[in-house]
Parts: sequence; structure tokens; C-alpha cells
Amino acid sequence: MTDLPFENVFAGRRVLVTGHTGFKGSWLCAWLLKLGADVTGFALPPATSPCHFDLLGLEGRMRHIVGDLRDPAAVMAAVEAAKPEIVFHMAAQALVRYSYDEPVETFDTNVMGTVHVLDAVRRVGGVKVVINITSDKAYDNKEWIWGYRENDPMGGRDPYSASKGAAELVFHAYAQSFLNPAGILSASVRAGNVVGGGDWAADRIIPDCIRAIERGEPVFLRNPTAVRPWQHVLEPLGGYMMVASKLMVGARGIETGEGWNFGPSARDCQPVIRLAEAVVAHWGKGSVEVAPATDAKHEAHLLRLNCDKSNNILGWWPAWRFEDTMRETVGWYKAWSEGRPVWDITMDQIAAYERAFCAANAPEAV
Repeated sequence: MTDLPFENVFAGRRVLVTGHTGFKGSWLCAWLLKLGADVTGFALPPATSPCHFDLLGLEGRMRHIVGDLRDPAAVMAAVEAAKPEIVFHMAAQALVRYSYDEPVETFDTNVMGTVHVLDAVRRVGGVKVVINITSDKAYDNKEWIWGYRENDPMGGRDPYSASKGAAELVFHAYAQSFLNPAGILSASVRAGNVVGGGDWAADRIIPDCIRAIERGEPVFLRNPTAVRPWQHVLEPLGGYMMVASKLMVGARGIETGEGWNFGPSARDCQPVIRLAEAVVAHWGKGSVEVAPATDAKHEAHLLRLNCDKSNNILGWWPAWRFEDTMRETVGWYKAWSEGRPVWDITMDQIAAYERAFCAANAPEAV
């Protein structure tokens, strides 16, 4: 088996993760700890109970700092305390429909929060690499069949999408004006709809499915034909770490200050109804019904990413197909419901993904 391309880069490195109490952040911290990194997190307290962060016992495994991105002094203090060599800025208000209810909070967190992190990075010193995590929804979505490329325009019809597009503009300005001149290497990374075990957020399809099954109720879908680039959470996280590691070691052809897409192949972009039916099938019980939303909140119907740049320049390829993703995701929740330790479940899935990643990215497989 080929070694992970970032197998030895993070060992002993000081890494700061904003948003570490969230779904993606907790998976990233667990993986970084497995790789031997010295991890500090900065975020609000966990938003759900149960939550992946608590079940992993991460507060006792890493430096845990509670704070708000909207407070520049708190962000600065966290960066000073962590003294990071690598920063993954992941914290955000991440829910599309919530952004209609709280647009000011969404813009303040996602736009000014990014300003506060990047400004602290450039002022504190010592940071070698910063990875800014936004979203596929940062693109100006035309609802067309082609995947968006890294040089397509940013935009957004809803507050969440617009805030992510604006965060991309903030990143670009800071990279050109401050980070590049200071020798701080950087990248902005965009991923599609991530799923996986340990997500209990409101208004997300997998948690909604799991909650409905646990209550013995049908899974109700408001937008069953909407097509999304579903991928397991470990897919983009591996991409983010791959970018960071290649910047750290000065890999040829990996330029600083650029954007990178991470998403599944076109054949793994599936409608919502197929995902819900897969959850029910893998769980072994439940049902799916269509119940259109009664409100007028707009949600994109079709959104895909073009990942040619990550495939051909970075050397990143997805490791798990749609069915693999659904099997692993539902398997995580079933193992948790049966009382298995969450740290063991999560570490086993990371190890399984590492094996699949190495196989998918071996020279003969690409």
C-alpha cells in the first residue's frame, strides 16, 4: 500500500483548527491527532447534544479554546496561545436555511470572522500555512449541468452562499496584500455536501433521516429531486491536508493563494431521494415520503464541482463511491446506537479511508 501523501507532515506540528467542535472540525481534529499533530481548537461550544466532539472526548485530547469568531480579541488570543505552524479556518455559520432567519449573524460570522482569523495570522507571526475552508455554494450558481471551476465567479442568492462567496474575496485580498508578502503560504478550499457519522445538526439530511428512523417515523423530503455532490467528510478533509502538506514541503506546481475544489465524480452526484433511500436500506428499517416545504426559502436544485485541478495538479482523487459513503455513514450511526466507543468507530473509519485513499491514488489506479 502506498503511504499517505501527508503521512509524516503533521507529526509534531502545531496546528490550529477553528470550528473544532463542529461536525467537520471534530473529524479533522481526530485525524490530525492520529497523525501525531499538536492540535489546538477555537470555536463556540458544541451546538448539539449529542455531538461528535464530546463523544470523541476531544476536550481531553487537545487544547480546547471556547470563543467567538466575531470577537477579534478572542481570535487573536487563540492564535497567540496556539502558536500554530498550520491553520485550518473551518468555523462558520454553515446552514443555508438558518441564514434566512439570521442573515446578520451569518455574514458577521462567515465574512468578518474570516477577516479576524486572517488578520490574526498575519499579525502574530510564525504561521507557515493557512487553509481557508469555504463551500461549493460560494460559486455563483447558474443551475447548469457543468461543474464549477476554481476560476468561476463567486456569488450566492441566499445569505449563506453570499457570505461564503464574500469570504472567498476576503481570502484573496488578504493573500495578495498580506500573506504572500509575508511568506505565509495559503489556499482556499471548497467542497460539496459532506456526510458522515457524528452529525446531529438541525436541517441536514442525514441527521434528519437518523432522527426519523429512531422515532419510528417516515423520512420526509422537501426537495427530493435536488442533486448534490455527496461525499464522505473524510474525502475533502484529506484534500485539505494534502494541500497544506504540499505547501509545507514546497511541492512543485502548488502555488500559494489559490483555490481548490474537492468533490465526487459526476456519477456520484445523486438526488436527495436516493440518499434517503440508501440510509433506510443500510439501516434496515424506515420509509421515505415526499413533503414539499411550505415556506418560500430558495435552495439550489443542481450544483456540481469540477475537480480537474485537484485531480491533475494536486494528485487528489475520491476514494469512496456513493454506496461506500452511505455504507460507512450509516454504519457509524448503527455502531454508536449499539454502544460502541465513538473514538474506536471514528479511528476505524479513518484507517479504512486511508487504505482506500492510498489504493485510489496509487500510480496504477490514477
